[in-house]
Amino acid sequence: MAERATPDGLKKAEEKLRRFSSKKAFAEVTGLSRSTIQKFFAGEKVGVDSFQIICKELALDWEEIAGLKSSAEVVETSDEADESEADALEIDALVQAARERGREDIEKRCGSMRVLDMTQPIELGAIYTDVNILEKVAGKTRREIADLMRECGAAEFERAFLGNVRERRVDGLETVADKKQLMILGRPGAGKTTFMKRLATLCNRGEFLSERVPAFVSLKEFAEMEGRPELLDFVAGYPKKQDSDEAEIARFKRILQQGRGLVLLDGLDEVLEKDSDRVIREIREFARDYDRSHIIVTCRIAAREYVFEQFTEVEMANFSDEQIQNFADKWFKAKEPDEVDEAGASTIARLFWQALKEQKPIKELAENPLLLTLLCLEFEESSEFPQSRAELYERGLNVLLSKWDGKRRIKRGEIYKRLSTKRKEIMLGRLAMHTFEKGEYFFPARVAAQQIGDYIQNLPDASADPDVLLVDSQAVLRAIEAHHGLLTERATDIYSFSHLTFHEYFTAQHILETSVSDAQNAALRQLVQHVTEPRWKEVFLLVSERIESGDYLLTEMLKAINEIATEDDKLQQFLSWGKQKVDSVEASYKPAAARAFYLARTRALDRDLDLDRALALALDLDLDLARALDLYLDL
Repeated sequence: MAERATPDGLKKAEEKLRRFSSKKAFAEVTGLSRSTIQKFFAGEKVGVDSFQIICKELALDWEEIAGLKSSAEVVETSDEADESEADALEIDALVQAARERGREDIEKRCGSMRVLDMTQPIELGAIYTDVNILEKVAGKTRREIADLMRECGAAEFERAFLGNVRERRVDGLETVADKKQLMILGRPGAGKTTFMKRLATLCNRGEFLSERVPAFVSLKEFAEMEGRPELLDFVAGYPKKQDSDEAEIARFKRILQQGRGLVLLDGLDEVLEKDSDRVIREIREFARDYDRSHIIVTCRIAAREYVFEQFTEVEMANFSDEQIQNFADKWFKAKEPDEVDEAGASTIARLFWQALKEQKPIKELAENPLLLTLLCLEFEESSEFPQSRAELYERGLNVLLSKWDGKRRIKRGEIYKRLSTKRKEIMLGRLAMHTFEKGEYFFPARVAAQQIGDYIQNLPDASADPDVLLVDSQAVLRAIEAHHGLLTERATDIYSFSHLTFHEYFTAQHILETSVSDAQNAALRQLVQHVTEPRWKEVFLLVSERIESGDYLLTEMLKAINEIATEDDKLQQFLSWGKQKVDSVEASYKPAAARAFYLARTRALDRDLDLDRALALALDLDLDLARALDLYLDL
């Protein structure tokens, strides 16, 4: 069913609309789309439910506005309408007073950010990049490993891009405006807190949900507050961080009951385990009592097992290429305002993006806002990334494994008491090698738990009971995902490393750790077996960059390549042809350069390009090992 306003009804509605700043602001208050509001005020039919909501917010009798009541009936209800209008005006006054009272506090706590090794805070609006939301939490979808491989584009798995595994993306602000009770999940460094602060400042400045009163709450601070206040008391008195008087609490309670609050509860995962039951109970009761207001909660994925029945769960999406460029442009403009071209774009940001495109393993990390910030900090020193990619990855891992929580004084659960950072790295290296060796970029949870269990059973105080060990292994797996984001659940009970770059890094680290105490060099010989496989390229480069001496590795690679070459007649013919071509050229540069040129020109040869890359590895052993591998593998 649909209704339209009568001409007299429209006049009354337009008169009431004047107390709102615009039709857009009114649409935000009602929770309806702007097109529905436009239709109503154009005298067109709208759904009866929407019609009633509009009239209720305007303190009008919907039947009168639709012409469904007689004049006598309208007179009888006029006193009630006047009383409703007075209530609406009172609520408006309460809202404006509360917004004014908290304005300075919101700007102070939410208007800037300072993370990692930044020497001073930066204005949030200057660098903020609009975020996207995944409508479905990826880890709760039912998919098979084969499905995930297809979504990644397995045909191009020379450089797998696991970030392509994602649900439909929608605008973050639209999602918040549309869903009044929202649970936003995200991996470490996904930008949850930054997004919440941006919501608070936009609302505070009247640029988003301008008829609401914003309240930004750190759940960690609430949980640790002396006296254990109720959530309503804490929210109402947050600017002073102490109990408010009863009158102030009553006013804020009325604002929430009328649906005029935007309550942002940040960091449920940061609440200590001893406080979690109380905090969760407080949130449930608060959401039940004030369900007309917007209530948004953030939490790391896999950090807690609970359900808020009335909340819609969504997930923070990774940054797209466009968002990465947008963030970098804003970042370097804020840091180097003089380095801007005629079009108004940052010249350093352009160099940054070009460097990312040329180094895809690094570019993968930029999908995560926290790691993107780290990359910007690294790049701004010299307008280039460090020559050692391994050192760059190591700094990124340090951020995720210890620095991020440490900077914010967050204590995680007891499960990690026996696991130092070094032990976590060794454990992840075992899992990485086990799965990468088999080409398993996605692996069942039981495989990960088994590898973790095999490691932790040898630690001090480890349980000998298989059932207890299994529970501990599963708990560690969930903790790694929740606390560090290095492993991630791509579908129900199917995991992967969050970036292929980390999968490769930990595989290389396992080989290096093993080779130190391995007199037989079994780990390096195992690596050499993959010399013709392009997917091992980054592992070869990382090992060669960090290994103390590359002599043995190069010698074994040359042996493996010679075995391939001597057993293939067609290849022998090709190599003879290449030698003739090189001998016919009189030039000052090395013969190796000419050989590389002719190898690169043989794309039409009836051989796999894997072999071309393998041959190129051994062209010139007197070059620096890492540099030679990088140059020749690219060929």
